[in-house]
Amino acid sequence: MFNSSTYSDLPPLPTYHLTPLPPLVAPIPDKLFTLLLPIAAYWILSMFFHWVDVKDYFSRYRLHTPAEVLKRNHVSRWEVIRDVLIQQVVQTVVGTLLGMTEPDDFFGKEEHDVAVWARRVRITQRAIPGLLSLVGLNTNGLAKSMVGSYPMLAGALAGGSYSSLTKSIVTDAGRTITIPAFAGWEIMVAKALYWYLVPALQFSLAILVVDTWQYFLHRAMHMNKWLYTTFHSRHHRLYVPYAFGALYNHPFEGFLLDTLGASIAFKLAGMSTRQGMWFFTGSTIKTVDDHCGYALPFDPLQHITSNNAGYHDIHHQSWGIKTNFSQPFFTFWDRVLGTVWTGGDVSARYERARIAAQRKVDQESGPVTASITHLDSDNGLDSKMYQDVIENAGDLSYMPQRVQQPAAPGGKASQQAASSRQRILDDKRNGGVRVLVEEAEEEREARRTLRKSTRRKTGSSTPQTDSLKGLRDRVTGSMHGRTGGIIGMESSR
Repeated sequence: MFNSSTYSDLPPLPTYHLTPLPPLVAPIPDKLFTLLLPIAAYWILSMFFHWVDVKDYFSRYRLHTPAEVLKRNHVSRWEVIRDVLIQQVVQTVVGTLLGMTEPDDFFGKEEHDVAVWARRVRITQRAIPGLLSLVGLNTNGLAKSMVGSYPMLAGALAGGSYSSLTKSIVTDAGRTITIPAFAGWEIMVAKALYWYLVPALQFSLAILVVDTWQYFLHRAMHMNKWLYTTFHSRHHRLYVPYAFGALYNHPFEGFLLDTLGASIAFKLAGMSTRQGMWFFTGSTIKTVDDHCGYALPFDPLQHITSNNAGYHDIHHQSWGIKTNFSQPFFTFWDRVLGTVWTGGDVSARYERARIAAQRKVDQESGPVTASITHLDSDNGLDSKMYQDVIENAGDLSYMPQRVQQPAAPGGKASQQAASSRQRILDDKRNGGVRVLVEEAEEEREARRTLRKSTRRKTGSSTPQTDSLKGLRDRVTGSMHGRTGGIIGMESSR
């Protein structure tokens, strides 16, 4: 049976019967599963990275050492877990309310919806004769000459007129009538639009909304002193991010920045419950991956866009805290509005932080000797792994300029670093000036260590090339996605 059409020359739309869509994972309703899946994904992926941390499986791809996690962060892991769980409770409550505004999902209308798109394809063809007449083509004459050999092309040139495409149906009164039919290519295009293009546009719109929402709110929380010190500074107690700290936020910030932003994106994109399920889960996975602390060359999420763990890690450092605001998908807004870190290669900064943190651990565990063998079983910290960092380090003052990171980069990067450090000073409750004093002392200690190492290695022919090779390769290669220089940027910038 077919519905009547307001366009007598258009194929009628098929009738349909709606049936409730069975749950994806029986017996859990889809709306409940949409609430549970992002939380499950968060903890499963986070615990995977934590397991990798403890077992030290990919140490060559770590952005920071275990010593840095232990000494540079200003919050305990249990506080992080507590605040993440609070945010996920808020997320679940908001998601439940959002689900109450959504209709239940049904199936059985797909053929009808494809036919609607096929009609739109047919109607669009009506513009072809007028458009081609602008360049002097007589489409009616062309159509008549091609109707025998290329009937489908002739019909399109005639403005979607396919007089030979008909089929017979039986009406409710039992009469057999002949009605227009769709061309095979129209149905094929309609299916591609319905099943692929429209969902892709919905997800693209949702990603754009989330990226825009998070960029401007995130940036506002860094530019406004009250917003930063009251809300956002909590997240930046993690100077060395790790996976399950991705959603460590003030509860209000977590609601405003993450939960509300994703909900608005879901609504504006007109997604179904199942589309929302994958969108929310995908956003969660991307956020965890961006805070995982690893620059894994085999992680596809770190190569799809230049917004990856290395890119976001710069934002967590005291000298880069007012740069790289974009989250969680693309770096578009950072590039357009000029908030990408412009200080060039950051490998030397990372190297000094590594050495300084390791020496702190060793000083607390006992006298520092040339052989580093301290093992902290509670934190999974094996200092021996980093013995070669000190032994093979060269003096920064003798390194080529392309490897050396100046203490205060010039130009715009200098302004970025100064602005970032001012925000740290404003946050007195979480350390303020003490954080910068500690970092300055760490840098001086690291420089002293590097110079002593160079003097011990007098006579070596390769101090410059060996000193930062491992970390530099990681920072400028796999850490930074598909391009050289700093993350997502050419080194010349």
